[in-house]
Amino acid sequence: MRVLVTGGAGYIGAISVEQLVAAGHDVVVLDTLVTSHRDGVPAGAILAEHSVADREAVVALLREHRIEAVLHCAARSVVSQSMEDPGLYFRENVVGGIALLDAMREAGVDRIVFSCTAAVYGEPERVPVRETFPTSPVNPYGASKLAFEYAMGWYRAYGLRSVSLRYFNVAGASERHGERHDPETHLVPNILRAARGGPPLTIFGDDYPTADGTAIRDYIHVLDLGDAHLAALELTAGMEPGQRICNLGSGSGFSVKRVLDVARSVVGAEIPHRFGPRRIGDPPALIASNDVAEEVLGWRPRRGSLEEMIGSAWALLQKEGSG
Repeated sequence: MRVLVTGGAGYIGAISVEQLVAAGHDVVVLDTLVTSHRDGVPAGAILAEHSVADREAVVALLREHRIEAVLHCAARSVVSQSMEDPGLYFRENVVGGIALLDAMREAGVDRIVFSCTAAVYGEPERVPVRETFPTSPVNPYGASKLAFEYAMGWYRAYGLRSVSLRYFNVAGASERHGERHDPETHLVPNILRAARGGPPLTIFGDDYPTADGTAIRDYIHVLDLGDAHLAALELTAGMEPGQRICNLGSGSGFSVKRVLDVARSVVGAEIPHRFGPRRIGDPPALIASNDVAEEVLGWRPRRGSLEEMIGSAWALLQKEGSG
């Protein structure tokens, strides 16, 4: 399969590219490198430095490399930034995404997998979250991803075959690539940063109605997400025009204290941390059901333990530190 991966130099995209290349597929990466890294693109993949919004360049790229399917990972994805600059998120995630769809139409490419987010559900009243739950995002990031998902679904009128994958939190690393966000807002890398002498971790809230008082969140290993991307790409080959939506999750979730305890065990040392007040809008628990993904994609998390997720990220940091 000849695949274009947008955002393929970022954390999630680059690791999915690694997996696609390892599986024998031909991969072209489309990335501006604004928030990602050139060295994230593995050997065997071609890098094209363009924006998804550059329709003319994308059409030429799709035609030149005879692309059969697109994995769309490119997006602005920092919730706090989206609250401060919603226009940026709607321009890049929605307007840019529609330009990509139109480029695909022009080039005759009718298969796409969208690496979406469970933020489209907002603050669900119960868990685990299922695909039938109402979508009610509470920030421009989630709203922009949902808006593009809607557009992608309606492009079935043009013969588009699409799969949207919704997930909460991704963690872990491959042997060569992990999280390198700036700013870093994710829990696991911030825990490991504190373990390596960085700022103490702040845990927002210890008075939630959960077993240990801290919020419960869903995590999947980045390699499991890559497996889902590949399964979804394969699914589009046999689909009729239309859209399938699948949640990806652990089905159980982990509290912040539990993540910290496992990280302490992996690192073999205490991790400096402190407690702060709850953040506005943070619900007690966010967990996604993966029943539909299992039925439609044959997907379940194979690396679902915190020990595997945190351990892989810590191993990469130790390797980079000794290199």
